[in-house]
Amino acid sequence: MDDPIDESLNAIDILIRQLLSMWEQTISLLPSLAIAIVVLVITWIIARFATRIADRLTDKTNMRASLQELVETIVRLAIWIVGLMATLTILLPGLTPASLIAGLGFGAVAIGFAFQDIFENFMAGILIMIREKMRIGDYIECEGVEGVVESIALRETHVRRNNRELTIIPNSILFKNPVKILTDDEKRRHEIVAGVAYDTDLDIAKDVILKAVQSAEQVDTGERIDVFACEFNSSSVDFKIRWWSGSKPRAMHESRDNVIRAIKRALEEAAIEIPFPYVTHTFKEPVPLAPKD
Repeated sequence: MDDPIDESLNAIDILIRQLLSMWEQTISLLPSLAIAIVVLVITWIIARFATRIADRLTDKTNMRASLQELVETIVRLAIWIVGLMATLTILLPGLTPASLIAGLGFGAVAIGFAFQDIFENFMAGILIMIREKMRIGDYIECEGVEGVVESIALRETHVRRNNRELTIIPNSILFKNPVKILTDDEKRRHEIVAGVAYDTDLDIAKDVILKAVQSAEQVDTGERIDVFACEFNSSSVDFKIRWWSGSKPRAMHESRDNVIRAIKRALEEAAIEIPFPYVTHTFKEPVPLAPKD
């Protein structure tokens, strides 16, 4: 039988040899480690100066603040990736840049599948910012959500509704669906329908309505005002009235209020009737009671 003391001594000897080997490897790696630290410091310095240069260049453009931050992040990230790859090749001589790039490619594909929705919103945010059609403060409508744009981030857009509720919309929804930007221009066309009685002279009614709209507040008289007879209704001949006013929701409501009041007042002064719609009632025959036994 083997002596237990000899086995213990052999195990200790093996452990000491392994520790000495690790120590020798660590000592041999010190020059490479020093060079790697120097490379990391140089990478940090280059990334800092490159970020400042990118910041100065983007400040000279009309680029959005969030897009400027994205450019700075991409510049910093690209420099650090190159620096880390150089550091790894110094510390691990058997690791080549080609194998690192291949590994990064497979990793990017795996991460892309795992975080598909996040990357989709991220790319949509970049394209929305580059397009620069939707701005902070615009009043938009998309997929049943309407309100004022408060913030456009890389992955989401914040919309403040009229009741002051905040809605966070993923950028992919705004990119893939139609978006109405109601305040893209300072002015927007509004329209209403007004009816007059069948015995009314339509030429006179049109002239009265046109003058009423022209006299209403917040109506842009520099733009064309349209008054068209558009439909024979059940109790009236309807006119479609169109005019231009402010594009914001508040301006739209105030303008419609002023126009409707002015038209009603003008038609009453001209003794032109605004008829009520006819209401037809359907009467059912009484159901006879069943005879008693």
